[in-house]
Amino acid sequence: MTLKKVLDEILDKTIDTVEQSKEQIFEIGEQSLNEYQQLEKELMAIRVQVAEVIEQTDKTEIQAKFARNRLAEVSRQFQNFSDDEVRAAYEQANDFQVKLAVLQQKEKQLRDQRDRIERRLVQLKETIDRAEALGSQISVVFNYLSGDLRQFGEIVEDAKEKQEFGLRILEAQEDERKRLSREIHDGPAQMMANVLIRSELIERTYREQGIDKALKEIRDLRIMVKSSLIEVRRIIYDLRPMALDDLGLVPTLIKYLKTVEEHSGIKIMFRNLGQDVRLPTKLEVAVFRFVQEAVQNALKHASPTEVQIKLEIQTTKVIALIKDNGKGFDPTIKKEDSFGLIGMKERIGVLKGDLTIDSTIDKGTLLMIQIPIHQ
Repeated sequence: MTLKKVLDEILDKTIDTVEQSKEQIFEIGEQSLNEYQQLEKELMAIRVQVAEVIEQTDKTEIQAKFARNRLAEVSRQFQNFSDDEVRAAYEQANDFQVKLAVLQQKEKQLRDQRDRIERRLVQLKETIDRAEALGSQISVVFNYLSGDLRQFGEIVEDAKEKQEFGLRILEAQEDERKRLSREIHDGPAQMMANVLIRSELIERTYREQGIDKALKEIRDLRIMVKSSLIEVRRIIYDLRPMALDDLGLVPTLIKYLKTVEEHSGIKIMFRNLGQDVRLPTKLEVAVFRFVQEAVQNALKHASPTEVQIKLEIQTTKVIALIKDNGKGFDPTIKKEDSFGLIGMKERIGVLKGDLTIDSTIDKGTLLMIQIPIHQ
């Protein structure tokens, strides 16, 4: 059996496994959703019972109070009452006291049961969200395995190179999905879970502590939702800055670099030396992504105190320079984790451009690209 057939067989088995995993995740999500809906119905019923018990408790407390007052009056003036009247007053006070204790115990049990269901609902919601996210990710992997990777295998003749490069692509994509999944889970998803809990508590706060306390909870909830919206917009911006389509390359770079400077505390200087004109969409995206990746690499690996970016849009080409005063590296030494630079070179090469890397240890790094503009 040839190496290609062996790889195809492995790929087929992998696709089958991925498809089975997708079905299992879907079943987990469906089961969690069914349980979630059932618990929601139970929660509504318990809330009704709690309200009814509270109403009965309030009435019983009033009756018990009157019975105690009646017993106190009989006790003070027992000579004015018959034995039957004294006994009746005592039994009535005792009956109401017992009934009140039973109702209070029942209310506590219902509240505990309600709280357990609310916590379980939050857990189920997280499970459902994770199942949906994993399902989407597995769908992407499945489509890639059954489509792009197969075509890639037909193009690349060297099986070893195909395997290594394919695994690197998968690894890079999976790292990005994990990063996005982690950002969404730790940011918006966590905030939404908190919003769900807080929104459930507002009703109880209104009933137990009054309108003013409930309004304060609503104001806090509004702040939480606003923070979540800001986080979602940041994630969307990282995926695809919408300003790039509306405003163009230069204004979008200025906005992006200012945001990075504020968050990182590193001094970032940007200069536009050429014309502030619109470029073809693909070219604007390519230049933006290059600057974005170069700046992030500098902040992550070089520990600089200053980063300079210069952009020049000429009639026939675009030139971008990214310079930092960080710790630098030796470009002649190939590192195992230098896949980012390789990816940069390949993307620039697709656009018929050139990438120049000039770096010296302890003296910083300079990256320059030149990409022709094809009208």
